[in-house]
Amino acid sequence: MKRLFSILSAIFLIVVPAFADGFAIKTVVIDPGHGGKDPGCVSKDRKLYEKTVTLDIACKLRDKIKEAYPDVKVVLTRDSDKFVELGDRAAIANKANANLFISIHINAARSTSANGYSTHVLGQSAKKNRDLFAYNMDVVQRENAVMMLEDDYTTKYADFDPEDTKSFIFLQLMQNANLEQSLDFAQMVMNNLKGGPVKVDRGIWQDPFYVLWKTSMPAVLVELGFISNAEEAQALKQSETRNRLAGILFKSFQEYKAKYEGSVNVTPTPAPAVAAQEVSETEPQQTETPPVNSEIRYGIQIFASSRNLERNDPVFLGYEPEVFGDEVKRYVICSDSSLPAVRKKLIDIKKKFKDAFVVRIEGKNLYIEKKEI
Repeated sequence: MKRLFSILSAIFLIVVPAFADGFAIKTVVIDPGHGGKDPGCVSKDRKLYEKTVTLDIACKLRDKIKEAYPDVKVVLTRDSDKFVELGDRAAIANKANANLFISIHINAARSTSANGYSTHVLGQSAKKNRDLFAYNMDVVQRENAVMMLEDDYTTKYADFDPEDTKSFIFLQLMQNANLEQSLDFAQMVMNNLKGGPVKVDRGIWQDPFYVLWKTSMPAVLVELGFISNAEEAQALKQSETRNRLAGILFKSFQEYKAKYEGSVNVTPTPAPAVAAQEVSETEPQQTETPPVNSEIRYGIQIFASSRNLERNDPVFLGYEPEVFGDEVKRYVICSDSSLPAVRKKLIDIKKKFKDAFVVRIEGKNLYIEKKEI
């Protein structure tokens, strides 16, 4: 109980600053994976290191953001070939009060035929029925294994076990604050990577990466190809390829910034899967009165997933959800034209689905009304 109280206290301390300024993107933290004594993945010819590629792409991305948005603060977790502990990477982002965290990595596999790009958001993938995307523990274990290079790592990371559900009390409580925005940025990255220098789309995954677990803002880890694949390794050696990948991440950042900054204190515009502005769960009145529209309803989103689940799937606990979105599907239950009625239902729903929240439905469009804290 004491540990849970400490976790809850920590959540209030770090979540409030992250959203204190609404959705203005003032600070972005870019995390080049690995570094120093940790080379990350290494090519078959032993001439190309993941740490070198990620740093170059991160620096190029930083420069593009700074040039286009002088008012945005860009922080790198490392700007040279040095070793940075996993906990310190997250701490840098939290201390900077970042609005977005981008961790850049290059993948590897035993098979030289494995290829492609993927994005990863925070989640637990150790249990099949609770995995919202796909089981990816091999990659998780490799990326998290960096902690074993640190001094006294057994003490520092004692509370973190990707295969232990009890370790994810903190994760479950944090997800509702950041998962929606993390998914949005992940999807933007995936869309923009199509047709780029890395050809195969490996999808969006939900995984327990420590560096995502400890950050208190929307956070995405990207895997930009396989260094173990000869063709992709050869491409990653080229400065032009790295510049194109940085450009793709920059375009995704532009889209994310435009979407969320454009949604503050205005009526949201339809966008794939979700638009912005939160329905207050505590105040009896809306801050804005929507236009009279007989199609306006309210509902409760219980979770989002890239998997197409049947309406009678046991995961819904007997509820029959409505589904919104394409690549990322958002499952909504208990829709009603009365907002107070839906808010009342939310109290019981959250006992079964901890990350549930109220959404507004207009026709086929789903809106999340974000409240400034």
